[in-house]
Amino acid sequence: MTTTEGATALTYGRSLRNLYLVRAAFAVAWVATMLATVADAAEPDPLLTALLVVYPAFDAGAVLWQLRADPDKQRSKAAERVNVGVSAAVAVVLGVTSTATIHGALAVWGVWAIVAGVPQLVAAVRNRRSGGQVAQMLSGGISVLAGASFVVQGLQGTGSMTGAAGYASLGAVFFLVSAVRLTARLRKERA
Repeated sequence: MTTTEGATALTYGRSLRNLYLVRAAFAVAWVATMLATVADAAEPDPLLTALLVVYPAFDAGAVLWQLRADPDKQRSKAAERVNVGVSAAVAVVLGVTSTATIHGALAVWGVWAIVAGVPQLVAAVRNRRSGGQVAQMLSGGISVLAGASFVVQGLQGTGSMTGAAGYASLGAVFFLVSAVRLTARLRKERA
């Protein structure tokens, strides 16, 4: 690795760490708002709709930012691009669905968790040399499993969006763990 490549990798590592910290903080704030207000809503609610639209829209923006910050122009970024497109589409679909039925919104959230979890897992495996990716790999895998559970609950007419808040809180933990691991790696590389 050349000095320029090392500096670029270090800069990208810092960018990822900062992104993970922002994503963790956003998720904590989102979960707190959701649980304090509308997570157990039995009927559609405008605040619930707004929260359900904001979360995947923020996810799309964060992944898009990560795509633009990645210095590796040779590596395929198809998984991340799929994630951006899916998250943006889900924000729109949740905006519509959550005004009609909570269970339908839960099923859509589940499909999103599955479809976003797979590219997250793929991207984390590809970014593993940047460090701090084990938590992201686990998060992607758990997203697929949790998403399947949300789909089943939604289609059966059971469950509430409280599960989505729990899912987002776990995401916050994974992003925080990744940020801490990246911080440790960056300190080690600077020494």
